Amino acid sequence: MQTPDEPKLAALRFQTAARDLEQIVRNIAQRYIAQQVPLTWRLLHAIEAEALADLGFASRHDAIMLGLFQRPGELAYPETDDPADFGRSDALPAVFAFAVAAYERATQSSGEAQSQIPKQRPLQRRIRAWGG
Repeated sequence: MQTPDEPKLAALRFQTAARDLEQIVRNIAQRYIAQQVPLTWRLLHAIEAEALADLGFASRHDAIMLGLFQRPGELAYPETDDPADFGRSDALPAVFAFAVAAYERATQSSGEAQSQIPKQRPLQRRIRAWGG
């Protein structure tokens, strides 16, 4: 029988695991962003595989919790070098959503950095390889 606090504890455990996974994905994505590697379908799959195989993540959370972040097999995405594009979809697997958010933040940050350059200096065109 379930106690009244069990759903709250389960929700807290899930939130903790989600924040943990988001940090792991952000760190992985940041390596690629720093190298200006574009966000492709193949890279998303690689980030997902690395994040979910993270031994620290696996040791901090039980198997049931880890399973909640696994992408269902029915959700097949391309494994090509085409830029990742989800259109207007907002229903993404967790790792994909965290990686896309990291790339979007990097795109916004590079735009803000460009806008803070004094107008007297000529703007250097930066190619945003991550598809912004």
